[in-house]
Amino acid sequence: MKTFALAMLTAALLASTVAVSNVQAAELRVMSSGGFTAAYKLLGPKFTASTGNTLDTILGPSMGKSPEAIPNRLARGEPADVVIMVGYALDDLIKQGKVIPGSRVELADSRIGMVVRNGAPKPDISSVDALKATLLHARSIAYSDSASGVYIERELFKRLGMEDQLKVKAKMVPKIPVASVVANGDYEVGFQQVSELLPVQGATFVGKIPESVQSVTRYAAGIPVGAQHPEQAKALLDYLASPAAQPEVRSTGLDSVGAP
Repeated sequence: MKTFALAMLTAALLASTVAVSNVQAAELRVMSSGGFTAAYKLLGPKFTASTGNTLDTILGPSMGKSPEAIPNRLARGEPADVVIMVGYALDDLIKQGKVIPGSRVELADSRIGMVVRNGAPKPDISSVDALKATLLHARSIAYSDSASGVYIERELFKRLGMEDQLKVKAKMVPKIPVASVVANGDYEVGFQQVSELLPVQGATFVGKIPESVQSVTRYAAGIPVGAQHPEQAKALLDYLASPAAQPEVRSTGLDSVGAP
């Protein structure tokens, strides 16, 4: 009888352990925009290995009219546990009541860089004058439809005093990485956040644009209202923003928050 009772108690404890494990482990649905994606791909598997939580990842821009854009996905009612995106776009979602305000974490800073096709000469963009000369002589210029491209189109060309000269040969490229259209020869030079340029094969990274005309984009993350796994989502955000994650973050061309 004692043996039977002990067996029943062991079975009950095992069932309880399994139930707790099932509660703790979850599949998190993560929506991530391009600039932080390379770092996320390095860090995600480490989070999964250490917690048992799995990640179902959907990629899309932080803004824009495309149906893949994160705000448009949320507007359609697509579920998400975590959104990773440009900080000011996340702030808009918080104001709209779609992301929990207290869930926002700072992840990384991203700067704009330039690429040319592999094998092409690397032009000088180390100073504002050098950048202006490179843009003036470029046959065609591509830039993204996300934060960096919005800045280039609306502010940078004006600050350089070259808006009229460049508008006929510069074009915003939607949805796809800018470096890819430079790699295939459609455009001579391309501008986007460095972390989005580096992973593309066939394009050579030239460098960052001068700091005096640079635009730094802050990436942040939050938990949407109605997330199914808010506790596990918070654990993911804490990890992505942790000091332990910074070597991987910097290896992708991003800058740690607060770094000069």
